[in-house]
Amino acid sequence: MRDDLYETPAEADTSDLRAGKRITITEAAVELAAIELRLRQLARALETPETSVELDSLIESLRGYAGNHRAQAERMARLARIVDGDIPLAKRFPHRTETWGAAARGIDREDFGGPAIIPTENQLDLLAREGARLVKNGEETTTFPEAMKGVGLGWESRAASARRQRERDAEVQKEVLRTRCETPTCQAGDGEQCRTKHGRVSEQPHTGRLRQAEATVDARLGYLGDNPVAVVDA
Repeated sequence: MRDDLYETPAEADTSDLRAGKRITITEAAVELAAIELRLRQLARALETPETSVELDSLIESLRGYAGNHRAQAERMARLARIVDGDIPLAKRFPHRTETWGAAARGIDREDFGGPAIIPTENQLDLLAREGARLVKNGEETTTFPEAMKGVGLGWESRAASARRQRERDAEVQKEVLRTRCETPTCQAGDGEQCRTKHGRVSEQPHTGRLRQAEATVDARLGYLGDNPVAVVDA
């Protein structure tokens, strides 16, 4: 497992990014714009550092990162307008019959990864472009608040689900070594790895020991499992 998949306590503290319990799309857009400006300021400052070191490649790299953040900030700002209901959206995906949001509940779309109850940003961009065409033709559209009415707030992103899965798996690995193995030919105790019937050490624990560790960790963490709402890619 790569070390960069584990977040530090500083990464987990997002309180300064949001006014409420969860970050809004508008707050994210503003933060991205602030990061872009900060990167450009740093690049400008490094043109004349106190120590005589040529930092041209780093400066250009920082400005490149800033450009990427600007594009992301602009995209997020447009997404904020969509979420607020300022931009009309198509009720169905163009050239397809599938609905999205609350209207997609109960639709069997296993071949496409599940109903698009929770739309992706790419899907919303597509729906907005189709919505603009429909408005031009005098056809009916919807808005994000209207289409999402009745959809609960208990949803989490795939990234959040993957992070929780990594955290859970890491805890299980620790718990396995605290759990006594009940396999008759093993009987590994606290801090010991399982052994084969020939006495060789194995990094893979016996199934019974692993299941017991998983049950202990899941009870402790209140683990809920996979993302409850499947999201189809645009």
